[in-house]
Amino acid sequence: MGKFSEEEKYQAVQTYLEGKESFREIGVRIGVDHKAVEKWVALYRVNGMEGLAKRYATYSKAFKLDVLNFMNESGTSILETAARFNIPTPSTILQWKKVLEQRGEDALIPKKKGRPSMKEEPKKATPVEGSVEALQAELERLRMENAYFKKVECLRSKQGKITKQDKAQVIFELRLEYPVTSLLELAQIPRSTFYYWVSTFKRPDKDAALKARITAIYHEHKGRYGYRRITDVLHNEDECVNHKKVQRIMQELGLKSIVRMKKYRSYKGNVGKIAPNILERNFSASKPNEKWVTDITEFKLFGEKLYLSPMLDLFNGEVITYTVNSRPVYSLISKMLDHAFERLDNQDGLIIHSDQGWHYQMRQYQQALKEHGVTQSMSRKGIGYDHAVIESFFGTLKSEFLYIQEFESVEQFKTELDQYITYYNHKRIKAKPKGVSPVQYRTHALEVA
Repeated sequence: MGKFSEEEKYQAVQTYLEGKESFREIGVRIGVDHKAVEKWVALYRVNGMEGLAKRYATYSKAFKLDVLNFMNESGTSILETAARFNIPTPSTILQWKKVLEQRGEDALIPKKKGRPSMKEEPKKATPVEGSVEALQAELERLRMENAYFKKVECLRSKQGKITKQDKAQVIFELRLEYPVTSLLELAQIPRSTFYYWVSTFKRPDKDAALKARITAIYHEHKGRYGYRRITDVLHNEDECVNHKKVQRIMQELGLKSIVRMKKYRSYKGNVGKIAPNILERNFSASKPNEKWVTDITEFKLFGEKLYLSPMLDLFNGEVITYTVNSRPVYSLISKMLDHAFERLDNQDGLIIHSDQGWHYQMRQYQQALKEHGVTQSMSRKGIGYDHAVIESFFGTLKSEFLYIQEFESVEQFKTELDQYITYYNHKRIKAKPKGVSPVQYRTHALEVA
């Protein structure tokens, strides 16, 4: 574009201002990119003929900062800012912005042209070991290390892991007390990385709303949900977010599922003779009331024992009903069966699967099943995997309920247990039934049918 004189630029500008041709038409006619014509017009409107004159200026650091601050505060475009400050090449401003973000303000100081002078002052000599200067330098270094690691350790205690962003934050806070170069060397991060994170400190957090929602979901479920279930909740709310991003945000916020891992142990035994293993580990069901599983688990509270007997539907993992008693008597099972059978009709053809506990070997139990047209199925003795679904439910119940709460009495425990099972059925999402709660899955399936 240097081949165009001031007069030629002026003629092109006047042609556009008189409305005779567009930027593109003028550019095609005189053989220049239309953006150059647009730039000439902007410079002329603000600065007149001076804006069209050739300039070979060296801009000071203060001038560059004024330009960048004006652009950030006023929200003007690169072209408008260049016209406002009579800068012939708008891309120069972009270069200044990049230098500031990556290397800091000092990098905006213009370099002296030509070869460096041979009479430059010599670099300061390294202090002699043991001298006052050396001891002072060592003391300053130790103070810097102490201040840096103290702040870093504070961040580590809050979130458990130190990121490059955290290190940049600490350096930024200490930059007025100690040299940035020394701090960068101590933190072992590149200068460009530091200035990149500094440039983001004042930016609004684009994930602020998502972080707030993730935190709300986490506390709503009392810390039981990990990143996978929280991702499912967000997907159910039509929030398009990847599970890896949810995991990263939870790590950043220090949110972690408090549920303990469940370990499964079993041993081999003899095949039961009371009833065959009809289920054969086929834990899937095509409709409600097709396959149920049941068992008894024990709780120890306040020096007492409580026994829980639930019935689960394998179609959606829903707890159909349950009973609680201080003794593992047969009425614990019979009452539970009475409530469960209220959901049946004559067309269900139900299978109820259990282990070989003595309750399920009693004639009363077998007779109750026959009266309602229910087929009995029993696991092989000692083969825990034959009974994996109900055992998994017990593990979840204890991890998400028993181990994470404090109870003042047995009555309070029973009240909280009822609330948890309601939560488990109606609100707690499961990965297998398409990321919804058991009741939601059953309701949707019946609506489709």
